[in-house]
Amino acid sequence: MISAQNLTKKYGDKVALNNLTLDIAPGEIFCLLGQNGAGKTTTINCFLGFTQATSGKAFINGLDVAKQPLESKKHLAYLPEVVMLYPNLTGLENLDYFSRLAGFKHDKGELFMCLETAGLQEADCIRRVSGYSKGMRQKVGIAIAMAKKAKALFLDEPTSGLDPKASNDFSQLLLELKKDGVAVLMATHDIFRAKDVATRIGIMKDGSLINILDNSQDVLHAKEIEDIYLQTV
Repeated sequence: MISAQNLTKKYGDKVALNNLTLDIAPGEIFCLLGQNGAGKTTTINCFLGFTQATSGKAFINGLDVAKQPLESKKHLAYLPEVVMLYPNLTGLENLDYFSRLAGFKHDKGELFMCLETAGLQEADCIRRVSGYSKGMRQKVGIAIAMAKKAKALFLDEPTSGLDPKASNDFSQLLLELKKDGVAVLMATHDIFRAKDVATRIGIMKDGSLINILDNSQDVLHAKEIEDIYLQTV
């Protein structure tokens, strides 16, 4: 569902992403760990089309992101560290707007269902987003992904700044999306959250993916991941 083939991005002499090859299947959560500047966000931006790769290819559901940018975006959703919503609109109105923008027309009952499945209370759905916490905004972002039936989800530090309960709630949402067959690529500094949700964990350094840990059988311990991470970077 998400695939990179020798993906490289250079800024002059600086290599931000070095020959990345990666495949993420439907129903898999792949977490990228690495220090700031390791290449995590550059990787995501290449898939989203925000950054044009110097060489190599990125695919979403078999579609070449560079050659079919609009078609590939129909299959994905993106949650940045801070989800940008219209503060003067309610959660319901934001969801309606963004799902229509993606070409979907849902009735009010379907929109409420998406928001409630994402963890928002009914009363919060009709409140203006200006009064939302970060965790509530993230839930609207997940609801948008559900409403547009995204097959691939890209997350950049989604749990940064969340309290432990909100962070745990977010992890549970990701696991539900995993059950539904969504492929997830998440960049994070949160080793413990990565251990909780990831099928595989990739460690990046200086633009290269230098280690991949298999967590599919939930056999890794957070301390073990931390030790490998510290030895690597």
